[in-house]
Amino acid sequence: MNKGLKRLITFLFVLVIAGAIIFTAVFLLAKQKKIFINKWFVDEKTSVIGADVSSYQTEINMNKLKEQNIEFIYIKATEGSTFQDPRFAENWENAAKAELLSGAYHFFSYDSEGRTQAENFIRTVGTDLRGRLLPAVDVEYYGDKEKNPPEKEDVIRELRIYLEMLEEEYGVKPLIYTRSDIYEKYLKGEFDEYKKWMSSLYTPLSWSYKDDWYIWQYLNRGKLEGYTGGEMSIDLNVLNKEKELDDLIIE
Repeated sequence: MNKGLKRLITFLFVLVIAGAIIFTAVFLLAKQKKIFINKWFVDEKTSVIGADVSSYQTEINMNKLKEQNIEFIYIKATEGSTFQDPRFAENWENAAKAELLSGAYHFFSYDSEGRTQAENFIRTVGTDLRGRLLPAVDVEYYGDKEKNPPEKEDVIRELRIYLEMLEEEYGVKPLIYTRSDIYEKYLKGEFDEYKKWMSSLYTPLSWSYKDDWYIWQYLNRGKLEGYTGGEMSIDLNVLNKEKELDDLIIE
């Protein structure tokens, strides 16, 4: 083997080792929530990008969001059995005026009945959702629930009541928002017939979730123009390239 070939092999070996070290470091930092790498895996120029918002963004200029290639938006409506987002009505109306495709979501509580939560959502959002996105329910941990998780059978029972009441009211199956660990613990095998909106903020969704999905929330530190709130970041989402946004619209 001549010296030139030896040097090339040595160089390639060092390059592979260095690449492996860099990849491992990036992966570990992402897992520790120190860096956000998902933007490397989402082509925001060619993908269908959406946002989700609440009163944390305070005043929102829906037209301004559209100018920045936001094609759909989910707006927080309710939480639990009694809470209504104070900005919902304003955001809901302004999204319609801006002709920005919009849907409403509910933050699911493990501490109240699915029936009263559904009644809260329906009462707040109204009964006519034609032309809007499927209603969504946000199933995640809050407070100390990750350390003290609710019983699976309780979650399944109350969430099923909630979902079935919305389906009876609107004639469509709601969209379920969650993250992969909660999906594995509570939802898998129980709600497979519902479309999924999955959150994976620090690593690509495909690294932790293999089942079907429609929307991936890939960033909660998005920076856009058009809102004034105390929370200066905005959640960003991408539609699965194998899906159609029309499939999420209520006729």
